[in-house]
Amino acid sequence: MMSQLPTNFEKVKKEDLNKEILRAAMIAELDAISFYEQMAALTDSEDIRKILLDVAKEEKTHVGELQYLLLQIDEEQVKELEEGKKEVIKELS
Repeated sequence: MMSQLPTNFEKVKKEDLNKEILRAAMIAELDAISFYEQMAALTDSEDIRKILLDVAKEEKTHVGELQYLLLQIDEEQVKELEEGKKEVIKELS
């Protein structure tokens, strides 16, 4: 269910370490979102569902915070996100 995060950062180049740390943190947050939303769908308690979905929403904010930081230090990621956006717009036009 949960993604396996890289545990051996010793092989990562020093100049790439912060990017990899942010990506690993984003993976953990995305797993948490999926977990909370799945549990919310399973419960028959409206109170539990409400809280789980609120927690999932907070995790989405965390993803945004981490992505913002990543985009500040990874120019290639910025470029590729824009390319992905263009491809989707083209396919959906």
